[in-house]
Amino acid sequence: MTRRLRRLAPLALILWPLAAATPAAAQDSATAEALFDRGLAEMEAGRYEAGCNAIAESHRIEPKPGALFTLAICESRWGRVATAFAHFGEYLALHEQLTPEQKRRQGERPKVAREEREKLAPLVPELALSLPPGAPAGTVVKRDGQTVDSAALGASVPVDPGEHVVSTQAPGGPVQETHIHLAHGEKKRVELQVSGAPAPPAESPSGRRAAVYAAGGVGIAGLVLGGVAGALTLGKKSVVRDHCGSGIGLSDPTACDPTGLDAAESASTTGLVSTIGFGVGLAGLGVAAVLYLTEPKQSDMTAGATSRRIRAGVLAAGPEGVVLGASGSW
Repeated sequence: MTRRLRRLAPLALILWPLAAATPAAAQDSATAEALFDRGLAEMEAGRYEAGCNAIAESHRIEPKPGALFTLAICESRWGRVATAFAHFGEYLALHEQLTPEQKRRQGERPKVAREEREKLAPLVPELALSLPPGAPAGTVVKRDGQTVDSAALGASVPVDPGEHVVSTQAPGGPVQETHIHLAHGEKKRVELQVSGAPAPPAESPSGRRAAVYAAGGVGIAGLVLGGVAGALTLGKKSVVRDHCGSGIGLSDPTACDPTGLDAAESASTTGLVSTIGFGVGLAGLGVAAVLYLTEPKQSDMTAGATSRRIRAGVLAAGPEGVVLGASGSW
């Protein structure tokens, strides 16, 4: 007896889990059957949404060819032609894998499934979604709450008629929704809009610092030019005094000899250059100072909380002086 028990022990270890699982499997089967019966009743009453959902849950719990076929019929009556078309195709593919006896039990269902697919094919809408050129990498596209794979973008896919909600979201950016309505058999291509992620700072610290150096360089060059031109002007004025009579000088060039007249014209030109040079120099140094003093802190630039724009320059220049101006926004 002890020897027999030892031989039966391994077999008991194998059969016990199967015996324990049997009540659970039977319970699932009963639940699936109850859901199918309820869904069929709802469908026959014209309450297709409730009926299709119940039948779909029944098929999920216990997949059966008959439940899948009935689900396709329900969805076709509900108007979800693309989903029904796909489920009829799944049923026909599953039917090919059945044994001859199982196929015999299906009766006329395969014939009906093929006929229904032929009727539904021209009614199935198609939708192609694409992102605009330059859309940020990693932009997420969802259709009716389901993420659209990037490989599927641009391809026409069958969808049920009616309204669909498509959303796009760039990394770090807001969600933007688009509502698309499709009629039976309609084929539509839609280029989606993408709300950009927070823009990077318009001006980085290194770029602003380069602007400071450039404006300062222009300012120094202008002052040097003004100084050189001013020195030349002073030299020409001494020549004018020596070659123009009665001390009239520049006020009456006709009183000068040719040397004095030439010096007077040169002094007028170099004087204007000196005035403009000093004006440009002062403006350049002023712009450099403003850019340097208003350079935002790194935290401000990261947050993008403040935008500063300063423009300064020479508004007018002439022998009597220059007019400087500056404008800006905060």
